[in-house]
Amino acid sequence: QVHLVESGGGLVQAGGSLRLSCAASGRTAMGWFRQAPGKEREFVAAISWSGGSTSYADSVKGRFTISRDNAKNTVYLQMNSLKPEDTAVYYCAARSGVVGTPYDYWGQGTQVTVSS
Repeated sequence: QVHLVESGGGLVQAGGSLRLSCAASGRTAMGWFRQAPGKEREFVAAISWSGGSTSYADSVKGRFTISRDNAKNTVYLQMNSLKPEDTAVYYCAARSGVVGTPYDYWGQGTQVTVSS
């Protein structure tokens, strides 16, 4: 069982930055997802168990950076050049299985609102 707690969401103007944090009770591959009102949840970024491999959705490449501090069992999502379309509830997720298996643990979500 992996327990996840997100923090760092808030209200920011377009062009601004926010950093989300996800504290985990264990060390696993992690990802960030988001869900905007009326839309399906979508993948944002992922990072491997070691931190040596990352991947991003095309919509955030070059603006968002995922990283991890394994000493603290914490994963971060640095979000720069934020746009109104980035507004969503952001969820941290953990995958206990190998690559390609579903994420099986989820945080409670943190709201990110970008004003124009």
